[in-house]
Amino acid sequence: MDEPLILSLGSINADFQVRVEAALEPGQTLLASDFLRLSGGKAANRAFIARRLGVAAQLVGRVGDDDLAAQALDPLRTAGVDVDGVSVAVGSATAVSMIAVPPDGEKNIVLALNANDRWDDAAVRDLLDRIARAPRGSVLALDCEIPQEVVAQALDAAHEAGLRVVLDPSSATRVDTALLDRVYAITANPGEAGVVTGIAVESDADAVRAARTLADAGVRLACVKRTDGGCVFVCGGRVHAVGSPGVETVDSTGAGDAFAGALAVALLEGREDAEAVVFAVAAAALAATAYGSQPSYPDRDRIGALLPRLDVRTHAADSSA
Repeated sequence: MDEPLILSLGSINADFQVRVEAALEPGQTLLASDFLRLSGGKAANRAFIARRLGVAAQLVGRVGDDDLAAQALDPLRTAGVDVDGVSVAVGSATAVSMIAVPPDGEKNIVLALNANDRWDDAAVRDLLDRIARAPRGSVLALDCEIPQEVVAQALDAAHEAGLRVVLDPSSATRVDTALLDRVYAITANPGEAGVVTGIAVESDADAVRAARTLADAGVRLACVKRTDGGCVFVCGGRVHAVGSPGVETVDSTGAGDAFAGALAVALLEGREDAEAVVFAVAAAALAATAYGSQPSYPDRDRIGALLPRLDVRTHAADSSA
């Protein structure tokens, strides 16, 4: 019998990353250092960390018919990610992400979606077939940096196939709230949670209200990540909070993808929901302690070493974090 896998659907990018000496300001030209060309994109990053954690991962998405496709895919192949589900959008460029990382590690990103937004009927049929054929116990991890109609069809197909879904709600304006009852877990940052729920998330109490709203919409495990690296989440009618991991942020690029990918892995492996979130918080925190996204992703030993340091609190359903 085939082993369950992480089916990662969404954006695949060629990343161009630099360090800058200050946060970006309008009309400003800054000198940069430490230029990197990397594989990136939310789906690519989720698949990469799944393989780093020893779980089978299949990537589904689109690249262009250009030389940037190799930059996006070769590191994934080397890591053991199955990229047979990646198809070429003829006449389109591979998606490009331009990343500037200031001293505080809180990156600025400009993304040209390019091939990520170019899906034809054949690519959609192949995607739906892969979802239908995924081994029992597999998890679909997806984002919204692909066309909304592709996300909707994937959610319906996963529901029909009995796959749990982990949704990264980026880009948040593309999230169809009517389909949230198809989602097992959502991994929203404060801005995304605000867009999806209409609740401005400026405090832990706001995060709790947003998480409850997502849970009320049908999401079983509603996560709102905190700016300090912790997380507020609602599952089973109860509010939980994971405190800040207390690590130094060097580069936050890809940390959210590490969270989503690690959460999907933990759920696939049968961890309880709260335990899975703690595992994801640890993975994301460690991913931010080094420069670059995929090269910084931690292994199980590093995650395991951080877990005892995390403060986890459970609250009654009517309390705030």
